[in-house]
Amino acid sequence: MKSWIRWAVLHGLPRRYLTMRARDGEPLPQILMGSGAEQDPYPFGDRIREQGRLVRTSITWVTADHEVCRKILRDKNFGVSTPDTLELPRPLLRLVRATDLKLANPIEPPSMLMVDPPQHTRYRKLVAQEFTPRAIGRLHDRIVEVTDELLAGLAARRNADLIEDFAKRLPVAIICEILGVPKEEQDYMLELGHAGAPLLDVGISWRAFSRAIAALRASEEFIEGHVARLRVDPGDNILSELAVSGILTMPELKATAALIAGAGFETTVNLLGNGMVALHEHPDQLDLLRAEPDRWPGAIEEILRFGSPVQLTARTALCDTEIVGHPIARSESVTLLLGAANRDPAVFADPGAFDVTRANAREHLSFSSGVHSCLGASLARMEGAVALSALYERFPELRLAGTPERRGLVNLRGYQRIPAAPGLPAVRRTV
Repeated sequence: MKSWIRWAVLHGLPRRYLTMRARDGEPLPQILMGSGAEQDPYPFGDRIREQGRLVRTSITWVTADHEVCRKILRDKNFGVSTPDTLELPRPLLRLVRATDLKLANPIEPPSMLMVDPPQHTRYRKLVAQEFTPRAIGRLHDRIVEVTDELLAGLAARRNADLIEDFAKRLPVAIICEILGVPKEEQDYMLELGHAGAPLLDVGISWRAFSRAIAALRASEEFIEGHVARLRVDPGDNILSELAVSGILTMPELKATAALIAGAGFETTVNLLGNGMVALHEHPDQLDLLRAEPDRWPGAIEEILRFGSPVQLTARTALCDTEIVGHPIARSESVTLLLGAANRDPAVFADPGAFDVTRANAREHLSFSSGVHSCLGASLARMEGAVALSALYERFPELRLAGTPERRGLVNLRGYQRIPAAPGLPAVRRTV
């Protein structure tokens, strides 16, 4: 009953209202509810941008403007959006607090994703050492090794699913090593992470919510057991250091581990899947990369811009403030359409074109900006460049063997399945 009440307040009531507004043709509710936006959300973002740089809707403020998004993400007058910062009506806020499930949820405090400085600063400093350029650089050889192992597995298949057999496997292997999770438990970690992904959407169904909560409970039990093992037998990984040091409370430690695990592979899985489909649909760009492989790092930036793995986020005004001439009152929220901002024609020429030579592709907001910029951005970029360049080098005859299937999520935009026929592999590359 507690879970159902929580769903009703956080998702059920918003779902009913958003569905009505979507039927009335409002673009933001259409995006949030996937009303025609699941396959292509960008025309809806264009409609919002045509209304102004910052638009007041029946729900919230919204922007698809690149400059406005970046400004708000970096503005200390804005913080993360939670029931407390939004100042929900007292009866609803009391229900939210009374139904707190006390789970290690990456999208609820004390997750680093959902707290502001100074609490956020404290958490981030504790894990930042694992994601410095030097630390990421040390992972390069391991990323190459895992990639080659996965490609060897593809070579033995006449038909494959590039998501299940490749895109999922690389990032989960690397993030599990960062967290000290044994190889035999990687599949379980992957399953739990994907099951909780719908919680980043707004107005999800009770069925999706209940499945996600069940996954969070299982994940919490796993993390507690894993932390207990690391305290007895610590390894050379960030979670061992945090577990042994005792610097974090158990709820903080579980939330940090859950966030690293989920964020560590969700973005990269979508990056790889979106990239493979974009290159399939633009063979001239793939031919260019094969002829000039030094362009792969730039191509990863264009993939991130063209098909942002994370489509939106929200910020709440911490005080009365003003953005591009619009007064924003304390506790009012702004929905930032990151994917649409990445196609802002004021910043990116011919934004609907996929161009791996685009000079300013790195200006995308797919990794957010400001204090909440993605800690693992460098890792995701490296995994993307290594994995995709190796895939197309190893399998020059790679082709899709069916229509790619979307995940059916709004915020984490990617593919559930990409059927493919790898073809005969080229001579194994040397590293």
